[in-house]
Amino acid sequence: MKPARTLLFILSIFILLGIGWFFFPAEGVALGKMNLRFPSYAQDQLGPDVELDVDSVLNNVNKSFEMNVSETLIDSLDFYYDFLTINPNRIHLPNNDYTYFDSMFYLMEHAVETHKVYRVVHYGDSQIEMDRITSVLRQRLQEMFGGSGPGMISAVKRISSISVTQGYSGNLIRYALISDSTSHKASHGRYGIMTQFCQTTGQASVNFSKSKNSQAYEKAREISRVSVLFGNNSEGFRVALKADGVQEESQTFAAKSGPSLFTWELPSNVEKGTLSLQGSAEIYGVMLDGGYGVAVDNNALRGCSGTIFTRINKPLMEESFKLTDTRMIILQFGGNRMPMITNSKQISNYMSELDKQVKYFKEVAPQATILFIGPADMGKSYNGKIGTWKGLPELNDSIKAMALSNNIAYWDMFHVMGGEGSMAQYVKHKPQLGSPDHIHFTFLGAQEIGNQLAKSLIIYHDFYALRKRLPDDYIYEFMSKDQEQIEQEREARKNKFVPTKFYYE
Repeated sequence: MKPARTLLFILSIFILLGIGWFFFPAEGVALGKMNLRFPSYAQDQLGPDVELDVDSVLNNVNKSFEMNVSETLIDSLDFYYDFLTINPNRIHLPNNDYTYFDSMFYLMEHAVETHKVYRVVHYGDSQIEMDRITSVLRQRLQEMFGGSGPGMISAVKRISSISVTQGYSGNLIRYALISDSTSHKASHGRYGIMTQFCQTTGQASVNFSKSKNSQAYEKAREISRVSVLFGNNSEGFRVALKADGVQEESQTFAAKSGPSLFTWELPSNVEKGTLSLQGSAEIYGVMLDGGYGVAVDNNALRGCSGTIFTRINKPLMEESFKLTDTRMIILQFGGNRMPMITNSKQISNYMSELDKQVKYFKEVAPQATILFIGPADMGKSYNGKIGTWKGLPELNDSIKAMALSNNIAYWDMFHVMGGEGSMAQYVKHKPQLGSPDHIHFTFLGAQEIGNQLAKSLIIYHDFYALRKRLPDDYIYEFMSKDQEQIEQEREARKNKFVPTKFYYE
């Protein structure tokens, strides 16, 4: 071929590629089940992606929890007003009711002096597996209100926890609503608080020991109170505990269909123990606590979208929550439903299902404060780039609206992370905060989220503690002001003497 023709051929190829680059759609062209992509002018015009600065987001979130050191009451009230009304990292309260957590805080503050253990039950999907997120919240609450131990565990544990080591032997069969090859389905709905139970017949034992995992928190390692929650037991059902080689007093029970709770108060923290069971019973949970104060239970339900609870026997749940003094229920769901959602109608249907679950919990645990935690950001590949799942922002907003309409609180984890595209940056962060699947947090990422949740809840407690010192009508008047009025008052106070009444006593 002559050089001129060769040059013409090469130029024609470049022209054809240029035409394709200019006119090819950025989203590609569908060919049956395939999607043909080509570098395009439209895609190039989108410009470079603006990446989220994760460190900046985390710093801003943590700063938002900090109150400037001040000698004046008015500055403190300003901080709480801003946090409760405009801070994006706050817990959203139904009807902006700043007293929402008051009854729970009152009990927790007095738990030690009243010799009580009040429980917080944290239900969630795989984001909280292995006690992630929950463990941080537990440590912070137990530091503040007392109590210790890793909380309630199943007699047969499917997935290990960082906070406790356990095992079992003998005749124990696990039944669970969210099942796998290691569990069975029951012919009834008596699954209990943990959405699972272990049927024992004959003899069986459950052993536990203090966690040696480096990621376990200190409070979780301190176990001096062991309880067993069981029901539907035969006549003569017997439970016994041996802790650190010392045999504790055993107990034999008459036949009973409803739930029962038996507790051993140990003289000091123990390294390990074995719970022996003899007879027939449904074991709903074993509680490993310590001292008086707060216990926080981790109930991780892999693959669950939070719509299973209404299938559990109501009388059993109601009595179990009473026996265990459960005063707070945390529901953390949404992520597992996202891959099945393609339109707003499906989101609406999901909200109807969640609405039933919330109403169910309000019925079986009317004494408990309920907090819903929305889904984390989730990454998906679009044209070779990781972006937020389409529909996730709408799903998050819809869950928030559902929660508040049911008069329960909502924590917007999606926006606390930084919103759209945040999970992709959590994965890129050094050290990694997100897993390569762009769905789950790493342990370090879960620790960050757990700390932010705990800090937010503690701010509500600190505001509660401040309000106890002041007249209710004074607080109500201050919190009823609108943002514009608050700003005007702040401006008027600049460079002016602050009246004595605004100083702490």
